[in-house]
Amino acid sequence: MEHVKTRGLSTTGLKWVALVLMVLDHIHYFFAYTGRIPEWFSMLGRLAAPLFLFCLAEGFSHTRNRKKYFMKVYVIHLLMSGLLFLMIAGVLPVRPDGFYPMNGMMTSFSILMVVFQGMDWLGEKRWGPGLAAVVLPLAWPVLAGLLMQGIPALQMPLSVLGYTLLPLWNSNPDAGIGTILTGILLYGFRKNRRVQAGVFAGFTVLYYFLYPLLVLSRSPGFHWTMMFTTAYEWYGALAAVLMLCYNGERGRGPKRFFYLFYPAHVYVLYMLSWAAYPLLTGG
Repeated sequence: MEHVKTRGLSTTGLKWVALVLMVLDHIHYFFAYTGRIPEWFSMLGRLAAPLFLFCLAEGFSHTRNRKKYFMKVYVIHLLMSGLLFLMIAGVLPVRPDGFYPMNGMMTSFSILMVVFQGMDWLGEKRWGPGLAAVVLPLAWPVLAGLLMQGIPALQMPLSVLGYTLLPLWNSNPDAGIGTILTGILLYGFRKNRRVQAGVFAGFTVLYYFLYPLLVLSRSPGFHWTMMFTTAYEWYGALAAVLMLCYNGERGRGPKRFFYLFYPAHVYVLYMLSWAAYPLLTGG
C-alpha cells in the first residue's frame, strides 16, 4: 500500500528548521565581536531551543529505548560540559578576549529526560522513584550551593561533579531554569497540541517578557523598545506556530547527524572565530 505523505512538519523537519536557526544564532554568538553580524541572526535563533525541546519531548515519549536515547545525549553533555569546566578553570586556552562557548543544551536535555521519566512514574503512581527523579535533579543546584557555602573544601569536587556526572541546571545559560521549565511544560502538555503550544507561548511571554520588563523598567536609561531590540529572548514564543504545524510523524533523516552536528558546529565556529580574531581586531 502506498504511503500517503501527511501535511505539516515531522520531527525531523522541525529539527532541520531548528538547526538552521541555531546556526544563525551561533554565527552571531561567536562573531558578534566583529560588529558585522546582524542582530536578527540571534533574533531568529530564539526559536531554535524551544523547537529542540519540543522534539526532545516527542522523541522521549515515543522512543523504544529510553536508556539508549538518554546515553547518547548524556555522553555529549559529558564532553561539552567537561570542556567548558576546563576552560572556566583555566586548564584549556581560550580566545584572546577571554570568550569561551557556553553552549549546553545537552546538559538541559540530560536533566530533562530524568525529570520526564519521573513525571511518567508519577503518572503510574510510582511515587518513590517518581518524586526522586523529578525533585532531585531540580533541587541538586540548591543543595550543591549550600554544601559549597557550608564546606568550602567541597567547592572543587562538587563543581567537577556538577559539570560532569551530576549536571547542574545552572551550570550554563542553555541549562537555566527557564529552559528546564519550558521542557517540563512541553512534556506535561504534549497530549494536547493546542494547549501545549498555548501554555508554552504564555509561559515564554511571562518569563522572558513581562518579568524582565518589570525588572529592567527600574534601570536608568531603559526604554520599552529595548524589549524588541536587546531583551528579545521572548521571541522564542513564536516557535508555538511551528509546533502547531507538527504532523505527529517522526520523518526520515540521518539519526546520528543531529547528535554529532551540535558539538561539531559549536567548536568549529569557536575555532574559526579564534583564528579570525587577530585579523578582524588587529589584536
